[in-house]
Amino acid sequence: MRSATLRLERKARGSALGPLAEDGTFEGYAALFNRIDLGRDLILPGAFSRSLAARGAGGVRMLFQHDPAEPIGVWLALREDAVGLFVRGRIAPEVTRAREVLALLRAGALDGLSIGFRAVEGATDPRSRIRRLSRIDLWEISVVTFPMQPEARIAEVKESGGPFGLAGRLRRCARRLRTAPVPRPPGGVPVPG
Repeated sequence: MRSATLRLERKARGSALGPLAEDGTFEGYAALFNRIDLGRDLILPGAFSRSLAARGAGGVRMLFQHDPAEPIGVWLALREDAVGLFVRGRIAPEVTRAREVLALLRAGALDGLSIGFRAVEGATDPRSRIRRLSRIDLWEISVVTFPMQPEARIAEVKESGGPFGLAGRLRRCARRLRTAPVPRPPGGVPVPG
């Protein structure tokens, strides 16, 4: 008898994360809408809505490098906004790997997020070969080394006692992402609208 395994896709995104609080909480974006990533996928607004309604933040795992044996914390809030998939989570410092990840985040050695998902609805444009994802079943979000969107990174890590202005940083990051030019695929073919 063959064992059926579910193959999840992964999309590494540069996380527009704000600073980490002393207790390991952070906020940012795990996915950005209407951006062509290095895998030639473009996630449309609303793509996560059904999955988030069905699973909620507690049903999406926080992993390290997509390894199901490496849970490192919990998602406290996940929601879509005009920019993308906004996340708020807490790395669990009681877990050895999570302490290591927290140290690497604070040192600037890690600065990306990546989503593990199953594409439910989407279409690939035959000319541009860009897959537009309109419905995604989100399973996990990982802290990763290499994000899919190189220009979006963690701004800085919060040390105890230092004011870093999280809300302002997130607003500036969201404004930058909204006004950044949409990349064109090789050959200059614009993304179908």
